[in-house]
Order: sequence, then structure tokens, then C-alpha cells
Amino acid sequence: MTPEERKYLLLLAEKFPTVQAAYTEIINLEAILNLPKGTEHFMSDVHGEYEAFLHILNNCSGVVRERVRATFRHELTTVEQDDLCTLIYYPREKLSRLKKAGVVNGEWYFQTLLRLVRLARYLSGFYTRSKVRKAMPESYSYIIDELLRASSVGETSRHEYHVRIIESIVEVGAAEDFITTLAALIKRLAVDHLHLVGDVYDRGHKGDRIMDCLMDYHSLDIQWGNHDIAWMGAACGSEVCIANVVRTCVRYGTIHMLESSYGVSLRKLYLFAQETYGESEPVAQESSYAQPGSLGSSGSNTTSPVEMAINIILFKIEGQLIMRHPEFGCDGRLLLDKIDRKTGTICIDGTVWPLSTVNFPTVDPANPYELSEGEREVMDSLVRGFSHSALLRSHVEFLYTHGSTYLVCNGNLLFHGCVPMDEQGGFRVIETPKGPLSGRPYLDFCNHIARRAWRKGDDESLDWMWYLWCGYNSPFAGRVVKTFERAFIPDKTAWTEPQDPYFTFNEDPDACDRVLAEFGLEGPNCHIINGHKPVRASMGESPLKAGGRVIVIDGGFCHAYHKTTGIAGYTLISDADGLRLKAHRPFGTISDALDLNADIMSDTDRFERYYEPRRVAECDDGKRIKAQIEDLQMLLDAYRSGELKER
Repeated sequence: MTPEERKYLLLLAEKFPTVQAAYTEIINLEAILNLPKGTEHFMSDVHGEYEAFLHILNNCSGVVRERVRATFRHELTTVEQDDLCTLIYYPREKLSRLKKAGVVNGEWYFQTLLRLVRLARYLSGFYTRSKVRKAMPESYSYIIDELLRASSVGETSRHEYHVRIIESIVEVGAAEDFITTLAALIKRLAVDHLHLVGDVYDRGHKGDRIMDCLMDYHSLDIQWGNHDIAWMGAACGSEVCIANVVRTCVRYGTIHMLESSYGVSLRKLYLFAQETYGESEPVAQESSYAQPGSLGSSGSNTTSPVEMAINIILFKIEGQLIMRHPEFGCDGRLLLDKIDRKTGTICIDGTVWPLSTVNFPTVDPANPYELSEGEREVMDSLVRGFSHSALLRSHVEFLYTHGSTYLVCNGNLLFHGCVPMDEQGGFRVIETPKGPLSGRPYLDFCNHIARRAWRKGDDESLDWMWYLWCGYNSPFAGRVVKTFERAFIPDKTAWTEPQDPYFTFNEDPDACDRVLAEFGLEGPNCHIINGHKPVRASMGESPLKAGGRVIVIDGGFCHAYHKTTGIAGYTLISDADGLRLKAHRPFGTISDALDLNADIMSDTDRFERYYEPRRVAECDDGKRIKAQIEDLQMLLDAYRSGELKER
């Protein structure tokens, strides 16, 4: 035994001080290796659509409904099954409605509890009893543990015992609380782990509520999306990210979240805008921020004074940042100095475009990127508001703690946008403060610089947060964002946003194999899982690309996308039997779900089935457990040889 091994085993011996303790843990870990693989749930691009997100989280992308139908298809009518599903999704709200309808009585409580126990008992079979106990609330853990204990032989002999327990629950008036507890346990056991592949924020009104929900979830990871990066940069103190976030909230009518939930006052912006642009001419524009001519085109409107004000502030401070960083290659986005007020046009890359307005009272032709005194006061006020928002900081802290640029997990590579590529399908080389980088090292750098912005908030890292939000070579964005064009050029052909070649090469199996290999993955059951780009299902586009190597699961939660996508997007389920894509139809409201049992209907495509059910031993957790077993075996050998003494 080397000194290093001895030192490590002495530390391990503090937790397992005897031979019995060591081999008991080995037996326990060996048993876990033979359990079925836990169910993983993949979601992406929820974009503030809280009710649809919550519903898919509650129904586990249809897993709960599938289990209810499989268990009760010969016992309950379709309506009764739907009632039971909705009760599991929203127990307190559904109970309230059923009581008002006069449905609830002692017999109803008794039968409902029996059914919920049966569902929980089935789902608990995929986990160790220890893990199931940890998922139970402490107050009811003993009772639930007793109710879940049954076998093909013991079911009959214990039935009267279980019946009496449930009768007692009803008699003492604890049925409602117990129903709520069992519903939560069923949802907890239906999905072992959630992967959220980016974009919690923007477009929808309740990104803050989604963050609250995620912070209460039992097990998850997050791969940052470009919209998350913008909010993270704003919380870090980046003025450009703050202006972008405010602009997006104003544009999509979500300022209530910014002001009421996060406590960021826009009063100075309102006053400045009214004074400066109150009499300005209306600007016809498209309310979509999606790819031109395709997604979310909901008709023209007029730009409010507030949006005019924040647009110009944004373009000015973006211009200052671009001039500070010529290595970003964003000089083509310096546009305020190219406005020709006499002709009402702007020249971009050799093309002259008519503008919808030339009324830019704060833009000095001699120094177009300098903020006016009023604009400076507005930005100072916004910076204070973002820096003092305790709730925003707690949400962003959670994004940093549970998030990353990418994740390699159980043979899958998860990232939101792209791995920047060149036109030949190689990895694009990008200049960074750490030198030229490409492929995985570049994504590692992006992860590092984003964390540095949160920890240190230095100017360089804050400027990089803006680039990661919208830069062409950003793995989160992967396109040239045409914000100015969308704001001030009516001709939509000016809005075309060049995209990284990755979004073409993700149809090429060989290119995708190179991406997977860059991250240490190979083999037929390895996949790239992306969000970022809604799948145009109504136009025949498939979420499966490159022969199934790439799976695009942009949730399509945003209502503006539904008309073009034809669905409400995709989620992915990975269980012991294989992979299933769930294509969801648009969701109405939670009230519809409660009153009409209106679930999100989903079409299931099991596109990959394993030859044999996959066990924990074959997953990443299995590798970690096997390493623990090896260490414990070393400790056991040391005890038995006398090199270490038991305590």
C-alpha cells in the first residue's frame, strides 16, 4: 500500500469503520447496479411559458398517463382515468373542484388512495427502498413505506393491513393531505432526472415562475441557452446584457415580470422615453424575433417610445463594446454611423435599405455611439435595479450551480446551440484570451468565462457574456443577430441571419460522429441532443437528423411558433427500454386541465429500443458505483490483511 493509498483508505475508514460496514455497502452497491436505468426527461426552450412547462413537468411528458392507462384500463372508464391523471398533476386544485361538484366522500377518498398506492408501488420498484424513502416526506414516510411493501405472495396476506391503514387515513381527516403527498411521490418516481437544454427566459411572461419550479425539482441539470446567457450577463452587471434583457421584455410585453417579480424599476426609462420619443413617428415593424419569414410572424405593430429609447441605448453601448473588441469580428454590426438621414436609408454590406424612421434625436452624427446624459441616467438606474434584485441573483446563482455550456451524460452530448464549425465541416478556430481554440476546448473556455463573469465581474468577461448571447461564433447563438434590421428596416429580406455551418452539418452522419468523438463519445447509441431551433414539423422537418445521431428537442412552447411548427414542440424520454420522442400538441390553460381534464396530448415515437433493458451498471452512475466498489474492496482487503485496524 502506497502512502497515498493508505491516506485515502484511512479517510474511507471513517465512514466504514468495520469489515461488516464495508461489505454491507458493497452488497448494497452491487444490488443498485442491477436496477433498471432511471427515466431521464429532456426538455428545451420553454421560453417563459410557465403553464405549458408546468403541465409537461407534471405529466412527465405523458409517462404518468401511460402508467394510469396500463394499470387501470380494465377497471376505469376513460373519464375516470382522466380524472385520476389530473388529480396527480394538480392534486389540491382538482380536489377543490371535485368537492364543489359533490363527488368527494369517504368512499371516494378510500378508492382514490388505493389507486394512488398501486401506482406508487409500481413506480417504486425501479429504485432502492432507501431512495424511495428519501423521496417521501418525513411526516408520512413510515405509513407510505408500509403501503408500498408488497409482493406477489404478500399482497393478499397484507391486503387487510393496508386497507385498515387507508381507512384510518380517511377517518382522521388526513385523506386530502395524503392524496397530495402520494401524487407528488408518483411524479417524483416517474422521472429520475430532468435535463433542461437551455432557454428558460424570454417571450413568455413567467420565466421567474419556471425558475422557482426548477429550484424545487428533485434532480436536474441545465445546459445554458443564449437567452439564459443574456439574463446571466445582466445579473453579472453587463450593461449591454441589461439593455438586451430590458429590450426583450419591452418588446414581448413581459415587463411585469421584470418590475413586479424582480423589482427592477423602469420608471426612468419610461420618463426619458416619453420626453424624448413621445411625439416621434410610429415605426412599423414585425413583432417576431425568430428566423425571418418563418416563425412567429404575428403581424405588424408600432414601436412604442419606450422601445425606441431602449433600442437606441442598446445599439450605442453595443457599438462601444464592438469597438473595444475587434477580435469579435462584429464591425458589420456598427450601424448607427451608417444612417443617411437625408435619404432615409442605411447602407449595410453594400446594400441600401430604406428605413422606417430617421427620427433619432439622441444620435449625434459626429459621435453616434455616445450616450446622451439622459440615456446615461437611464442605464445607471437599470444597472442598480439588476444588481439589487435578490430574487434575480438567487435564480442566476441556481443557473450557475446547476448549469453548464454542455454535458456528456449516459452516452449523450447535450448542448443548446452548436459546436462552431467551418464550411468544410471542421471545428472553427476562435480567438480567445486563452489563445486560438476550437471544438471542446472552446466550449470549455465559454464555460470558464461565463463563470468568471459571475465570480469576478471584470470588464473582459462581461463583454464576453454579450458575445456569448448573440455572437456568430457563440455556441449558444451560432448566428448573426439582426436586431437593428428588425427594429428599423421594414424589408424582411434584410433580416436574414447567417447561421453557423453546424446547422447544415448536423444532417451529416460523419460530421456528427466527429462532434461526438470530440467529446469522447462513439457508438450507435450515442446522440447529440440540441434545442435552439424549432422543428418545422408542419413542413415535414424531422427532429431526428443524421440518421438519428442528432435529436432536436426545441420545446416549441412559445405560442408564436405553433402556427409554423404545427405542434407545441418535442420532449425526449430515455428509460430502461430505449429512447422515445414525444411530439406535443398545444396546451390550453391549467383551468382547462382542471375543469375539462384537458391534457397535453402527445404522439410517441420510440425510435430506439435496446435489445435488453438497460441497467444502472451500463450508465454513468454505474461507472461511479463500480469505482466505489473497487475502493471498498481495497478497504476490505486492508482490514482482512491487518494493514488497517477496525474501529
